Amino acid sequence: MILVMKRQIFLRALTLCLSASALILPGCSTTETRISDHPEIFQTLSPRDQELVKAGKIREGMSQNAVWVAWGSPDQKATGVAHGRPVETWIYNDYTYANAPYPYPFGPFGYGGYFGGRVSFHQHGPHRFAIIGDPFYDPFFYSYIPPRVAYPSKTVTFSNGRVVSIQILTPPR
Repeated sequence: MILVMKRQIFLRALTLCLSASALILPGCSTTETRISDHPEIFQTLSPRDQELVKAGKIREGMSQNAVWVAWGSPDQKATGVAHGRPVETWIYNDYTYANAPYPYPFGPFGYGGYFGGRVSFHQHGPHRFAIIGDPFYDPFFYSYIPPRVAYPSKTVTFSNGRVVSIQILTPPR
């Protein structure tokens, strides 16, 4: 009876995990998945552009569809005018972590909090126990995980649906 219940719980948990991963994983788009999902776009490219797209590279003169297959959907789009013609710029972001105010995971007062890993003993009735570290330690305050910060890493500008400018930006320091 207990074995059957454990098996049912395991099967339900497994089903939940598989369902969650099925929802999360399709959001990950790679060059290969874009090529396999949209072969009609890939087949319209020249053999030279097909090789570049497979390598995740682009060149001046490429179409917007080729850039989309190579790099995916941009994080932002900007429109404007250059030399009297409308242009559209696609902006792709990368991510970094903001600098922590102290070396993670040691906290502002070293490993162990304010008192450097002090051990204190307490007793409640017949029970004696020890607290290792700072009794005032607050994990929400001291376990600082720096936030992820987006920054533009590359841009590509189109005029009449063709690449006219490519910029690869240096990451912030």
